[in-house]
Amino acid sequence: MTGHDEVLDGIPVLAGQARHVTRLPGGLTNTNLRVRTGTGLDVVVRLSDPGTGLLGVDRHAEFVNTLAAAGTGVGAPVVDYLGGRGILVVAFLPGRTWGDADVAANLPRLATALRRLHSAPGFVGRFDMTALRREYRRVVDEQGFAIPPGYDDLEPAAERAEAALAARPEPLVPCHNDLLAANVLDDGGDLRIIDYEYSGMNEPSFELGNAAAEAGLDHEALAELCAVYHARRDPGDAARAELWGFLARYGWTLWGVIQEGRGEIDFDFRAWATEKLDAARELAGGPRWERLLTGAAGS
Repeated sequence: MTGHDEVLDGIPVLAGQARHVTRLPGGLTNTNLRVRTGTGLDVVVRLSDPGTGLLGVDRHAEFVNTLAAAGTGVGAPVVDYLGGRGILVVAFLPGRTWGDADVAANLPRLATALRRLHSAPGFVGRFDMTALRREYRRVVDEQGFAIPPGYDDLEPAAERAEAALAARPEPLVPCHNDLLAANVLDDGGDLRIIDYEYSGMNEPSFELGNAAAEAGLDHEALAELCAVYHARRDPGDAARAELWGFLARYGWTLWGVIQEGRGEIDFDFRAWATEKLDAARELAGGPRWERLLTGAAGS
């Protein structure tokens, strides 16, 4: 018995079969099980909160967008989905999970995978960090969760960044929007990208900036990622991506605050959120900040 047998028996493609079940590492908000059957089926069963909860996740949109991502060859093929129960079954993809150093070492490969993903048919939903961070703040205030000291001091900088980005908006494309290194699988061929919880239509510069921020890339590495992705070397592209990376860190800080406040997972979300905030504060207080604002706005 695995502790999940009743759930797995309720999935049509797995019901009544002998199974070998392994819990996969990673995933702060979901349980991911690799399930192999005697009939040769090899899948990952993702068990999640079926509702949107406090984090703004739309499970139906995740399912539809995972299908679209699979169609590009970047996402995992969908095997089954149990709407309303938070269960998504996808094919197991071989390969190793990336770490942050792999992002820096494989910028051209990542740019190629992102261009393929961004060419997918339109995703369901709009991911907008400017709106999401305000919604997160509403939740934090409503629930009385503790915000890291100094968070509000960065609000004027965040508003300036939003204004600069709004001055020259990009066409929206299907984006992953939560591109941690751990969401990239590498088998030596084309990269695959998994976990589309926060997927939706967005500016490609957010995807690039958020990926760089999550992996801790420096300005030069982000500029190179943008140059390969856009097939041009334009300082405005890098400035725009870096500002989105700043806003991503500022917004995800509140994601960590909510997770800490929920108290459902044994993880140091306070340290995680503080790290995001510290990185955002360093950029906004640094010597390149004004140039980023000007470059992103195209002025």
